[in-house]
Amino acid sequence: MTLRLSISVAALAAIACSSAPAPLQETSPVQQAASSPQVTPASQARPDLSGFWSLNRGKPVRDPALAARIPAGTVIVDDTGGPELPIGDYGGLKPKPEALAVAKAWKPADDMTLDKVCSPPSIIYALQGPFPIEIFQGTELIVMKLEYYDMVRIIFMNRTEHLPPDAPHTKVGDSIGHWEGDTLVVDTTHLLAATVTNNGLFHSDNARVVERFRLGADGKTLNATQEFEDPDTLENRGVRFITWTARPGDHVFPYECDPRFAENYKPAEAP
Repeated sequence: MTLRLSISVAALAAIACSSAPAPLQETSPVQQAASSPQVTPASQARPDLSGFWSLNRGKPVRDPALAARIPAGTVIVDDTGGPELPIGDYGGLKPKPEALAVAKAWKPADDMTLDKVCSPPSIIYALQGPFPIEIFQGTELIVMKLEYYDMVRIIFMNRTEHLPPDAPHTKVGDSIGHWEGDTLVVDTTHLLAATVTNNGLFHSDNARVVERFRLGADGKTLNATQEFEDPDTLENRGVRFITWTARPGDHVFPYECDPRFAENYKPAEAP
């Protein structure tokens, strides 16, 4: 197991280094938060986040250290886990007119079709869903497996700039990470357009995400904030708090989405 992971990390690192990153063009509050690390003692150990993490039931922990790093004016979207916001409620997010019109026209049945039901969301929605994650932490790369839709994230710890603007966009995006003391900071761009709140509000392919991951005092909980902004669809920025609990020895299972699942949601025909 260790040998296979070492080979995979080395291979992925070689691929990452073969692409010349382009400099960032704009600076937003979320981008500033990702690029303005706090000064921390050099002796502070970086924790090992490796392992299986199960999403906590109930309200996530609002870690004060993480909360202090949220940019002013960011609204807390309180939909982490199983419960979802009702139609028309965007958790304090302010959609721009075109995005609001799309959201108001949206119906759940729109996504319950054979060609859409197995299409994964982006990490903006997927990470807070009620499914576990598994982390494999290296020095050059950190790999995060989500059970939800079998998504795999690669966080490049050996880069400081994102890929060129014309590089492919995906549902997991292009993620670069760094440590601020005991906190892992991950900055993600190059996301394909997808849902934000699973009730009609969508982000564009210009969305940006900054996440912070920090172990709880007991070492058995993993707390995170997920900040996101989108100049194309949102007037303001949002953030979610997310908490997972360690379950040593466990692993994520295949999601194996079957599109026939959508047939259960076909509207009943009038008699």
